Amino acid sequence: MDKGAECYIRFLNGDDNGIVEIIKNYKDGLILYLNSITSDMHLAEEATEESFFKLVVKKPKYNGKASFKTWLYTIARNTAYDYLKKHSKRGQLSTDELYSRLKDEENLEASYIKNENRITVHKALNKLNPSHRQALWLQYFENFSTKECADIMGKTPHSVESLTYRAKAALKKILESEGLAYEEL
Repeated sequence: MDKGAECYIRFLNGDDNGIVEIIKNYKDGLILYLNSITSDMHLAEEATEESFFKLVVKKPKYNGKASFKTWLYTIARNTAYDYLKKHSKRGQLSTDELYSRLKDEENLEASYIKNENRITVHKALNKLNPSHRQALWLQYFENFSTKECADIMGKTPHSVESLTYRAKAALKKILESEGLAYEEL
């Protein structure tokens, strides 16, 4: 059973944190997916909210035939189609509204990509040996100087510089093998 299904079952059994985790884990991806259907970021956001609302209020039965994500995306897709039918009867948007929606869409997509890259980097860091990971973490995430890192790690500044150099090379290799350009970071 996947994580989403576990969260949904917890929610159905009375644990509200289950639905919170589902929303946290699937919201951004659903919005982007529904935007590809609706070509309207605001409608995609509304349809996403409506999809989660359906989970909370109607509590549809998840039978486990497909993954939870597939099941959720199917509900969301159908909701988006309903929204398209409902909103196709409305008039056209002004140029200013279209421009505003396009900017919102670009910001959300950039934020999503940045978050995905951050997750990939953290996963790659976990693949490094502990001393490499520690050197990079202290210098780049905690903003310690080389001297401060050396003091913390019980090493000389020169050995920390060497560790950092080797750690960056190893990290670059891992990231490139996962399809993420090291220079993008």
